[in-house]
Amino acid sequence: MEIAPKRPAAERPSEASTGDAGTRPPWRFPTLAVTDPELVEVFDSFAFDEALAHSHLDVRTRLMVQLAALISCGALTEFQVMLGAALDAGMTPVAAKEIVYQAVPYVGMGRVFGFLHATNDVLTGRGVSLPLGARSTTTPETRGERGRAVQEQVAGAARVRAMLDAAPADERHIQRFLSANCFGDYLTRGGVDLATRELLTFSMLISLGGADAQVRGHVAGNLNVGNTRQDLIDVVTALVPFIGYPRSLNALAAVDEIAPADPDPVADTGRQDT
Repeated sequence: MEIAPKRPAAERPSEASTGDAGTRPPWRFPTLAVTDPELVEVFDSFAFDEALAHSHLDVRTRLMVQLAALISCGALTEFQVMLGAALDAGMTPVAAKEIVYQAVPYVGMGRVFGFLHATNDVLTGRGVSLPLGARSTTTPETRGERGRAVQEQVAGAARVRAMLDAAPADERHIQRFLSANCFGDYLTRGGVDLATRELLTFSMLISLGGADAQVRGHVAGNLNVGNTRQDLIDVVTALVPFIGYPRSLNALAAVDEIAPADPDPVADTGRQDT
C-alpha cells in the first residue's frame, strides 16, 4: 500500500491551531483532496482541531487510545497511518506493540492478526529490529496468581470472587481463563503502566460495541486504578470522530451511571453568586 507524503507545510495546520503539531496523520489517498475536498476539510478540522480542544489527554495517551480504538473498529488502513504519526510524535515501538498485544484478549486474534503484521511492517520499515525485548513478567506457574492479583486491583477482590462463585460449575474454567490469560498473560506485561492499560481497555470496549456490561465494569476499573471521570470523558471526546456518535454516547451513559458528575451548584440553587 502506498502512503501519501505529508502535505506541504503551507497546507498543514499550524501548531497554534492544533496544540500538538506533528500528530495529525497525512492523508494517505492523494485523490481525496480532489474528489472529496469538503469531507476532508470537515473531518480534518473536527477530528484534529475541535475535538482535541475539548480533550485534555497528553499527546502520548491520546494517540495510544486512538490506536486501540482503531484496532477494535477493524480500521486497518487508518491504524497504519495513525501509527506512523504516533511514532513521529515520539511514541515508542514498545508502546505500539503493547497496544496490539493487549487487544488480543479484548477483540480476539482473529481481528488483531492483520494489525500485528501491519505494526511489524511499519516498525521494520523504520529500521526497528524485531523482536523487541521481552516484556512478560509472569511464567506458566505464576500467571494465574499474578493475573488474579491484577484483576482484583482493577475489579476489586469481592467482585472477582463473586464472578467466580456465580459461575456454573461447567463455566468456571472461563473465569480462570480471565484471571490467568487476560490479566496474567497480558495486563501484567511491562512497557505500559496499569492506569494507561485500563484506558486502553476502555477505548477498545467502547469502540467494539455490544460490550455494555464490560464497559461499565471497566469504568469502575479505571476509577479503581486512579483514573477519573474526566479522563474517561477525555478519551471519549478524542474518539468521537473515529468511532461515531452511537458508541460514544453509549460510553458516556456508562460513565454517567458508574461515575456520575458532581452536582452543579448553580443548577441546584437556580442562581449564580455575584
